[in-house]
Amino acid sequence: MLKAVIVDANAVSRSMLGTVLADGSYDVVGAAHTSQSAYALALKHHPHVICIAREQVEDGSNVVEQLRAELPKTLIFMVSGTLDAAAVQAAVARGVHGFIVKPFKADTVLKTIRNTVIAFVKKQQQAAPKPD
Repeated sequence: MLKAVIVDANAVSRSMLGTVLADGSYDVVGAAHTSQSAYALALKHHPHVICIAREQVEDGSNVVEQLRAELPKTLIFMVSGTLDAAAVQAAVARGVHGFIVKPFKADTVLKTIRNTVIAFVKKQQQAAPKPD
C-alpha cells in the first residue's frame, strides 16, 4: 500500500482528499496545514506521495526543493483550484511531478496519481544500469 501525506491549509480540502486517497487504497499517514509541518511529517513517514496545496508550494518556504532533496523517490502533486501555464511550468521546474485539480473527482485524482507513479517507475527502470 502506498503511503501519502496531504498538505493544505483548508481542513475540508484535506479531509476530502484524504477520503479519496483512503478509498483508493492509499495509506494516508499524515495531514498538515503548513509546509513546515508537512516537511516534518514527510521525513518521519517517508511517503510515496505528497499532495500539497498550491499555497504551500508558493509560500516561499522552498518545501518542494527540500522534499526533493531529502526524499527523491517521493512523488509530489500540487493541488489547486486554478492552474495556469506559468504556475504549472514553475511548479515542474521546482520538482512537482503532477497536478490535482479542485474540486476533487475521485476517479480523476486516483488516475492522475496512478499514471504518474507508473511513468515514474518506468523512468527509474530505464535509468537503472542493465545487468550483464
